[in-house]
Amino acid sequence: MISTRIWKLKRYGRFIPGSKETGVTPWKVLEAKDNKPEIVLTIVESGHLLVLQGQESLDTIPLLCGSDSIKVHQKSDNLMIRFIVKGESRMIRMQFDGCSMAEAINECSSAVEKLMEYIPVTTQDYAPLQPNQPPAAVPAPAVQVAQLLFHLIQFQHQKQN
Repeated sequence: MISTRIWKLKRYGRFIPGSKETGVTPWKVLEAKDNKPEIVLTIVESGHLLVLQGQESLDTIPLLCGSDSIKVHQKSDNLMIRFIVKGESRMIRMQFDGCSMAEAINECSSAVEKLMEYIPVTTQDYAPLQPNQPPAAVPAPAVQVAQLLFHLIQFQHQKQN
């Protein structure tokens, strides 16, 4: 297996469909801890995105299946990926690691550049409020997240019909 680059992750989360009905938290989140192997992301030349913790594969996502089956969104130092495998919709979120927030954002941006060789990636930059800028001039993050979720749900319904 030849890989081009490895990115360290601070956090990795997987959405568990149907978990709300069973009373389970809908997101299973793994964090990089001192006593566990690090969580990494790599993209191999065969066109697969791999998320690994030590020798364990947490996720394998085929990137060559077309942009209808996979959607990737970057916000700051996070990547959210929604994909369909064998008719089942899945969603994962990755937060990149770094000594500072700026370094984590750079790592995430580096991974986005590599991903864009295979699929389109949407980005959403967070612009801090300037001292003389009124709050209404900056979109509210909650509204942005709600819009993203609306589009993801809409996409899922289109695929089911």
